Parts: sequence; C-alpha cells; structure tokens
Amino acid sequence: MQQPVLSGRHHGGMIVKRLGLLPITMLAVFAVPGHTQPAQPGTMPALSMVQPGQWLLKSRANPAESRSVCVSDVRALLQVRHSGAMCSRFVIANTPRETTVHYTCPGSGHGRTTIKVETPRLIQIESQGIANQEPFAVELEGRRVGECKIAMSAPTR
Repeated sequence: MQQPVLSGRHHGGMIVKRLGLLPITMLAVFAVPGHTQPAQPGTMPALSMVQPGQWLLKSRANPAESRSVCVSDVRALLQVRHSGAMCSRFVIANTPRETTVHYTCPGSGHGRTTIKVETPRLIQIESQGIANQEPFAVELEGRRVGECKIAMSAPTR
C-alpha cells in the first residue's frame, strides 16, 4: 500500500503538515452508507406480524375522527398522509414489535412514521412530516376489523 506523502510548510512559526495522498482504504471507510436501509418486504419484522384486511384508524387526539381503510400491503400504513404516492423509504429503527421509517415522496412531501405492534390486529401509528406543503402530526390507533374486497396497497418505485 502506498504511504501518504506529508509535506511541511512554515506558517507563523508553526509547521503545517499537508496530506498529499489519501489512501484508497480511507475513502472506502468514509463511503460506507449510514444505518438506513431500503424498506423492502421481509426487512421489517414488526410489520410481518400485522394482518392485511379492513382496518379502522382512529385518532388518539380526537377519537371521533376515524377512517376505515382496506389494506392488502401493510407497508401502506407507513404513509397514512401520503397514501397512493410514490415514495422512497428508509428504515430508521427495526425491532420485532416496532418499526420507524422515513419516507420521501417527490412533489408530495415526506414523513417519519413509527408503527408499534401490540397484536397482529392492533397497532399504534405515530407519523409526522410535510403533506401538501403543510406540516402534519398524527397519532392513530389501528384495529383490524375484518376482511375486505378493495385494498389499499403500498406503491413501489
């Protein structure tokens, strides 16, 4: 391996050393991606426990606000404010009972969602981000209420 070349220069009574060549191995160390990973099927064990079907999403801030959605791909629950948008996702935290994902939807906004799985039919969703050029923050309880015919799926890129 080629050694870096150091050259010294006097500057204000001090010798300033300059690195003339950076070893390729140092570049490889700094080029390693962070701890994020694409959100692919099978990489989120918490979501693999959740059952597809008809889900009732109820606001924890205002229980009177609720909506029913039919979900064939449980990853769609990661984008409750960007449903149907084509988004890229990165897993931030991933445990057997909890998944946190950051997603970006070009032209539509972005968000960060955490899904905590209590049972395969009961989940807690916390999501915040930007949708329609406005900030949002939601806390929802999701309960699976049965089977459905028309399903909401997670768009893939």
